[in-house]
Amino acid sequence: MGATFSKINASAATLTKNRTEGSVTPNSGMCVTCVDGCIGMCEIGKSAYRGHEVIYPQPFGVITTAAEKTYPVDYSHFNIMGTCVGTHGIEEDSDKAVFPAVNLEVRFGHDNGLKFKLPIMIPGIGSTNIAKNNWEGLAIGTALAGTGLTIGENVVGMDPQAIIKNNRIIDTVDLKRRVNLFKDHQRDGWGATIVQANIEDTRLGVQEYAIEKLGVECVELKWGQGAKNIGGEVKITDLKKAQMLYERGYVVLPDPTDPHVIEAFERGAFKDFERHSRVGMVTEESFATRVEELRAAGAKYIFLKTGAYRPVDLARAVSFASKYGIDLLTVDGAGGGTGMSPWRMMNEWGVPPVELHSMLYQYVKHLADRGEHVPALALAGGFTFEDQMFKGLALGAPFVKLIGMARSPIAAAMVGKTIGRTIEDHQLPVYIERFGNSKDEVFVTAADLRKELGNDEFEKIPTGAIGLYTYYERLAQGLQQLMAGSRKFALEYITRDDLACLTKESAEVSGIPYMMDVDKKEAIEILDKTNGKVAVKSKKKKASN
Repeated sequence: MGATFSKINASAATLTKNRTEGSVTPNSGMCVTCVDGCIGMCEIGKSAYRGHEVIYPQPFGVITTAAEKTYPVDYSHFNIMGTCVGTHGIEEDSDKAVFPAVNLEVRFGHDNGLKFKLPIMIPGIGSTNIAKNNWEGLAIGTALAGTGLTIGENVVGMDPQAIIKNNRIIDTVDLKRRVNLFKDHQRDGWGATIVQANIEDTRLGVQEYAIEKLGVECVELKWGQGAKNIGGEVKITDLKKAQMLYERGYVVLPDPTDPHVIEAFERGAFKDFERHSRVGMVTEESFATRVEELRAAGAKYIFLKTGAYRPVDLARAVSFASKYGIDLLTVDGAGGGTGMSPWRMMNEWGVPPVELHSMLYQYVKHLADRGEHVPALALAGGFTFEDQMFKGLALGAPFVKLIGMARSPIAAAMVGKTIGRTIEDHQLPVYIERFGNSKDEVFVTAADLRKELGNDEFEKIPTGAIGLYTYYERLAQGLQQLMAGSRKFALEYITRDDLACLTKESAEVSGIPYMMDVDKKEAIEILDKTNGKVAVKSKKKKASN
């Protein structure tokens, strides 16, 4: 019997559980004994009284979610190869080849004009409450770290203070705030903020507004993400806002203008409306036209983000990005998400990260071998720590320049924000209080930031931003250590040869050698050169009186 990869019918994501948690039918996820009289704690039971609400992770607005499916191949099936000889990018000198000397800076773009201090990008975080409520920490922390942050879809359309005339954006509060929070804290041109657009954003002219009015240089076309196969979704708890979004052309369920729906909402029959975006219809002609429009509007750099669609769609993304001079292509594997992605879709749809990223490498190498333009690549899909970052950079070397992460940076910003609040309230948990009672004592990067920014500026920095910055500091040092162990002292020297597969299945998927096949030829050559014992003479020291 094969392994079961999915968990069905009960999850913390949908606030459901089995009555017989120790005895569950693997195929259906149902309790082995389903009893008449149960109140319905499982997903089937909850669906019997809350219906479509149970499609989505809960509680909405204060959580990020990701699939709990166990894929047959994942990045843990690779190990990083180290060596005890040689160096790349630094002199072969033990006093110089120390891990703090590893250079993590990356430059990319058609003119090599984009520069990040670390190979990290936060892909599109858009109109969800979890993004909006933590944007201060995300934007300022990203700016301080000198990396990238993408303003995701529907931010303008969701802004109740946005001024829209003739279906075009005239002014907006939220997008302006998000862009300026980054720009006001950006240092020496490091990092970038990118404005993404879906169908609704494009119709509203969001990217043209961002370029012309807010001075944004980077924009991103969005085909999709790894979390779902449909457009962006959020829940709306305010009737007036639901009606506003309906009037702006969004799909809102149920119809907030229907008198019967209004009456049901007001009496409490349901608590929120769903706002949905439309699915895109990609054609090469429309893609080429949109790229031309953005360049004419003044966009300096144009990115494309695609998700875990079928392989032929990934080939289209690679082909179009090459043909039309896209500066960065982000490819997001199945299973992740930051907002209200349907839970079963998140688990059961799309191409998983290792398979998707391996296909991506095959496709871009095919173009590179023909002498075609290959854009810089960013990989996304469940990355959280430095070892995974190294593996992603190596799997797609030399084309992959950045690793996209969303849930973990949000988590770091949320924790930083929460710690700041508990410090102000003098209610630090014991777990944290052991490090001190002030942000200077709790956050290990505080002293350096205070010195670099000055006391006045440091005091203005929200603790959510310090949390993100500190998380990135950990990733940076961890990545430097791994790279130094592989004797790679700059990102450009990482290669696929720095990985080995622990299973033959992962080797077949990725094209990375199985562990027992790594260096086999070279090892035998070394052994064949063994030609007798070399005597080593030592001088005996004279005994002193």
